[in-house]
Amino acid sequence: MPGPSLVRYAGLAGTLLLAVAAWQGGADTPWEPTVTPRTILAGQDGLLLPLTWLAGTLLLIGAWWIGRRIVPSVRWAYVTAGLWALPLLAFLPLGSYDVYSYACQGWQQAAGLNPYAGGVDLVGCPWADAVSPTWRTSPAPYGPVFLVLAAVAAKLGGSLTGTVALLRLIAVLGVVVIGWCLPVLARRAGADPARAVWLVLACPLVLIHLISGAHNEAVMVALILTGLTVAATGDSTRRMLVAGVLLGLAVGVKATAIVVLPFAVLLFPGRFWRAAASLAGAAVAAVAVVSFGSGLGLGWVTGLAGSGVSVQWTAPPTAVGMTLELIGVPGAVAVTRIIGLVLLAVVLIVLWLRARSRDPLVHAGLALAATVLLAPVFHPWYALWPLAVLAATLRRDTLWLVAPCAVAAALCLPDGYNLALASKAQGAIAMTLLAGYLMWKVLHEANRDSSRLGVGHGGADRPRRDP
Repeated sequence: MPGPSLVRYAGLAGTLLLAVAAWQGGADTPWEPTVTPRTILAGQDGLLLPLTWLAGTLLLIGAWWIGRRIVPSVRWAYVTAGLWALPLLAFLPLGSYDVYSYACQGWQQAAGLNPYAGGVDLVGCPWADAVSPTWRTSPAPYGPVFLVLAAVAAKLGGSLTGTVALLRLIAVLGVVVIGWCLPVLARRAGADPARAVWLVLACPLVLIHLISGAHNEAVMVALILTGLTVAATGDSTRRMLVAGVLLGLAVGVKATAIVVLPFAVLLFPGRFWRAAASLAGAAVAAVAVVSFGSGLGLGWVTGLAGSGVSVQWTAPPTAVGMTLELIGVPGAVAVTRIIGLVLLAVVLIVLWLRARSRDPLVHAGLALAATVLLAPVFHPWYALWPLAVLAATLRRDTLWLVAPCAVAAALCLPDGYNLALASKAQGAIAMTLLAGYLMWKVLHEANRDSSRLGVGHGGADRPRRDP
């Protein structure tokens, strides 16, 4: 088994190689599909770019994978993850053009326009040529909290480069907050804090898509973890209100964060109705203040429909529909997506009912995992939603959790081309087979962890609170 030093410097070599790949072929402006499997095979990208991307990705994933078994301390995990992140900060975003969409939506908000009224082609943006065509005609699919942050970045940054730099700074600060929360939650859940920090902060998805790509998952996950940390470390009414505000702000970044709220209520045993009223009221108030204070109102709710335009096998319900269409069932994707949402509602109810007498933190993470698995669309960085919570709450080695994250980290080429687009039929069939196993695993883990924590203890498995 390699030692900590070898793991640290192998991963650092990986991010150095990825920094070279970002310099050679990261998400640059104006938008154009520069790096695809076809251009690589045709030799149009030379040798340096594909080789540094491939070698860097493999080294980084390998070091993270091996390191989860030998991480010696929380401090070591912090230092190593920080070293790995440094080379990526000075170069072009990796894995996606989304940060340029954020910049345009922030510019629109700062200019007094309505990002929910239409895409950049309709509402306007001086940096529209940097936005992927997929999103040029779509209104902003994010909540008002993130649009306000993006507007601040656009206002202070001035130029596209300055705005992207500030958006990246916001993402980095989000990762720092995540890193602060992880040991606290892990200790409360009886998990290993060092392993929790390692699994999340050193995860290639965090480095590629949050540190480099500046995805707003950094803000959403930071708010979710902070809200859960506040709720899990005390039972006063003040903590209920603060946790509710934080989780409400997370919903104001991406609406999917709402699945965590019912589980946070269960962190206040014996005070269910007061906790429910306090958390829900504070969450609604926080979203309302930002929504109406920013002048956006509730238009962001209707904008959520635009987030489902992508059709890729990486989302299990979509993969099942694609597989059915391959064998001659027309319109199957739309049907399986609806079935997926119905099934998600059922799974969330089952998880919440189990969490009432067992560990709400674990079940909140499993609820996020179910949301990722059953949503109509999946992008690699979505895997960070459950990873951040489950890494800090599950006590055993979670191969079923880290393996999909490792695969997801290798899906995007340097400038954002998703390799799923090059393997539609094969990927759809493989994901259809895998989806059943992963869904069973989510429910199995819920039962296994809950039984282990609650059996013989009358359900008294909740974390102890400080006096």
